[in-house]
Amino acid sequence: MKQLGGLWSFRPDRSPSREQGFVEKWFQRPLAQTGPVIDMPVPASYNDITQDPNLKNFIGWVWYENEMWVPRCWTSPEAGKRVVLYVGSAHYFAVVWVNGIQVAFHEGGHLPFEADITEIIQSSPSLQHRITIAVNNTLTPYTLPPGKIEYMTDTKRYPRGYFVQIIQFDFFNYAGIHRPVLLYTTPNVYIEDVTVVTDIVGDTGIINYKVSISGSTHFSLSLTLRDHRGQVVASIIDGPPFGELKLLNPYLWWPYLMHENPGYLYNLEVHMKSKNDNTLYEDFYTLPVGIRTVQVTKTQFLINGKPFYFHGVNKHEDSDMRGKGLDWSVIIKDFNLLRWLGANSFRTSHYPYAEEIMDLCDKYGIVVIDECPGVGIKNPLSFGNKSLAHHLAVMKELVHRDKNRPSVVMWSVANEPASALPQADHYFKTLIASTKAMDPTRPVTFVTDADYETDKGVQYTDVICVNSYFSWYHDSGHLEIIQLQLDNQFENWYKKYQKPIIQSEYGADTIAGLHSDPPVMFTEEYQRAVMQEYFKMFDEKRKDYLIGELIWNFADFMTAQSVTRVDGNKKGIFTRQRQPKMAAFILRDRYWKLANEARNISQRYNGTGHQ
Repeated sequence: MKQLGGLWSFRPDRSPSREQGFVEKWFQRPLAQTGPVIDMPVPASYNDITQDPNLKNFIGWVWYENEMWVPRCWTSPEAGKRVVLYVGSAHYFAVVWVNGIQVAFHEGGHLPFEADITEIIQSSPSLQHRITIAVNNTLTPYTLPPGKIEYMTDTKRYPRGYFVQIIQFDFFNYAGIHRPVLLYTTPNVYIEDVTVVTDIVGDTGIINYKVSISGSTHFSLSLTLRDHRGQVVASIIDGPPFGELKLLNPYLWWPYLMHENPGYLYNLEVHMKSKNDNTLYEDFYTLPVGIRTVQVTKTQFLINGKPFYFHGVNKHEDSDMRGKGLDWSVIIKDFNLLRWLGANSFRTSHYPYAEEIMDLCDKYGIVVIDECPGVGIKNPLSFGNKSLAHHLAVMKELVHRDKNRPSVVMWSVANEPASALPQADHYFKTLIASTKAMDPTRPVTFVTDADYETDKGVQYTDVICVNSYFSWYHDSGHLEIIQLQLDNQFENWYKKYQKPIIQSEYGADTIAGLHSDPPVMFTEEYQRAVMQEYFKMFDEKRKDYLIGELIWNFADFMTAQSVTRVDGNKKGIFTRQRQPKMAAFILRDRYWKLANEARNISQRYNGTGHQ
């Protein structure tokens, strides 16, 4: 594997149509020969890297270029290797060329894509190769998330051709190559995919597996399951591409703070051999596997048969300078804060997070509600067949990427859509049914802020996720109405649908260091008071059907400029620089108390199994 991160050449297409790069075919020659270029770090959002305000808010195509050296042992046809170019995420549309030849087009940020570039690499006389990636963050009513371009035609107020991007979501539309770009190789006959589904029957753990092999139908397959010490606990030699592994008294995958040994992972080693035309191909793949089950009742969310209560946060991939760019220092800091806080879960609001983050959730036992980029679906145009087809495709990509993760316990197909529209009924019925067909092992939800009487989509979900900001966006400043309104919210939803409920968002904007007593809005005291009023009702309802509380938000984050946002959204319990507000200590105290209540829920499996 070869990492391609670092400094890339970068050029935004500032032409009025944003199409100059395609018209002039910038991909056919070095980018520096097309005009001025600057250095741009990858991975990172490009918006906050320079001092150019026009680049910060740029909408349209930008061009990246990097040159790479490929080892000769990769490029020789006799080596029997495939060379694959992998892009972790490019927001939103991306076109990729290698040596001027298009190899990939992808629609949608936040999810990976790749291209087999073997023929292009092998046909080149040089070991040096040029990668060009064009990225466009323009959103339309049919993208996910949706948006629209609005042209300002009043020439007395705006220059000719002036346009702005209109969005219906409250976070900055960062753009660029946000996650790692890399090359990797496989043999010509290779392991294309591995799917595992785990179960627990009595004192036996079961791992159902399916392995897909590409390049040949003639192969042998062996699977070995090792515990964290490297000891073999189950194996199959020369087995079929689908089947099951069984082990007695397994270590189960438990959430953080639900067990003294959370996040236990086995390693499933898949070894393939294939002999074609006197050439022996071997491929080897290791998959972390957590043995756990998920079940939903009318009042509970069960992990390994034990009640699980979500006490966690909503997050964003967002930090100073990097925007949505992957940064290991930020990631590890966030996980340290999550565990300090006593949070056992988060929702990937409002898009799939980096695989590196998801790996740590598996490792640390942090439970995830895995959400697709279905945020800001407000326009009736965004409920049509074109939008639905793309939404289905995005969910297919997301389920395929995260299907094997024990930390992922539920899919979320949208956040705060206009689910009271008549079109929402068919839209969410189709979308949720499709997601369940792809993965029947996990519940499916979407997050609503609609009225319980008019919502058309919640009827198809397994868990009701509700966002509400009592005393903030309405009845502003009136803390005394929170409990009454929250009680009515919970009772109305539960009486109608008889499904467990998660308070998926609540909170208040807070300027760190701003104080007032009695509390007034935007002070740290007001954020604390809002939380305490919500907590009182949470404690009442979790006796019955409330299965979780996720505060908005883990940390302050950047948004588009507006008169309601001062340098972004300030509802974080931490600042954007990850420093705690008073609310962080209030929440920490609550979450550790909740964890201590449940500490003895999941001890030895079945009384005799491993911890």
